[in-house]
Amino acid sequence: MRIGVPKETKTLEGRVALVPAAAGDLVKRGHEVWIEKDAGIKSGFKDEQYTQLGVKIAPDAASLYEKGELIVKVKEPIEGDLKHLRKDHLLFCYLHLAAEPVLTKKLLDIGLTGVAFETVELPNGDLPLLAPMSVIAGKIAVQVGTHLLHQPEGGKGKLLGGLPSTERGKVVVFGAGKAGSASAQLAAAGGSNVVVFEMRQDRMDEMMALGNNVTTLYPYADVVAREVASADLVVGAVLVTGAKAPHVLTRDMLKAMEPGSVVVDISIDQGGCFETSRPTTWKEPTYVEEGVTHFCVTNMPGAVPQTSSQAICAAILPWVNKLASGNWRENQALVRGINVEGGKLVHPALQGMQL
Repeated sequence: MRIGVPKETKTLEGRVALVPAAAGDLVKRGHEVWIEKDAGIKSGFKDEQYTQLGVKIAPDAASLYEKGELIVKVKEPIEGDLKHLRKDHLLFCYLHLAAEPVLTKKLLDIGLTGVAFETVELPNGDLPLLAPMSVIAGKIAVQVGTHLLHQPEGGKGKLLGGLPSTERGKVVVFGAGKAGSASAQLAAAGGSNVVVFEMRQDRMDEMMALGNNVTTLYPYADVVAREVASADLVVGAVLVTGAKAPHVLTRDMLKAMEPGSVVVDISIDQGGCFETSRPTTWKEPTYVEEGVTHFCVTNMPGAVPQTSSQAICAAILPWVNKLASGNWRENQALVRGINVEGGKLVHPALQGMQL
């Protein structure tokens, strides 16, 4: 099969879907792999590293999409990509369509088959292609939140971990999946007092095991309001596979927070889990609502493309192999990952979506 890897076009997005070694592996399996010129540069990979392994270089996006049958990229297609996509393309990338009705309509109009990384689902419910980027986003959430609490950034001037003679900072995390647990781990390791809201008992147990500075609670509304009011940093990491994220933090709760506090919404790709969230980019990553700094960048892992590209590629390569084999519909995890096909919404979480 002819596999095409385009250059990412989202604002300040540095990742590439296939690193040279992975692309070379596909070539050895008999596939024809094309990558757009300089697509790997921001991740630290030169075109020569690809061509040495038998990968072919397309001079521009138009040529890349023309050559490819299976299009493998990281982020959802935007305007520059959409004009090149065809009905016969098999698209494999993050889509997050529940929060993107306009994009969804355009993909339906094209009529292609779109398999989303975030909805490839194993029989046990695990989402193997979402997991690595969720971990990275969870870590970035705390790193960025720590920085935004600095007074020169408009923050309250709080050092999260504290030190002898001062109080520790407080971090509240919604959700203890891959992203939320990564946030909790980093915040706890830095010395913060951490409160994690979670419904699953097994995940509560895992979070409690992080240390004596971690508390896990069921998200009763009055308890959430109480804990958020005294938080310095709040991280939202709530996920419903393929669907829009529910709101777990209301504007009224936000009003109770101390001015200069910070909220980071990792769930923003799926519409956001805070009532006051709206998508931002790495170029303009923050805004202030009710005196609280909001960070809602839709491609957080794109800021560390060397790490992210290696991680996402290791996760997706076996699935790219399956898709390129021609009999991929025998794999139920990939079939569950189909979001759109032949002009129709396929994934259950998207059916009934208002377009």
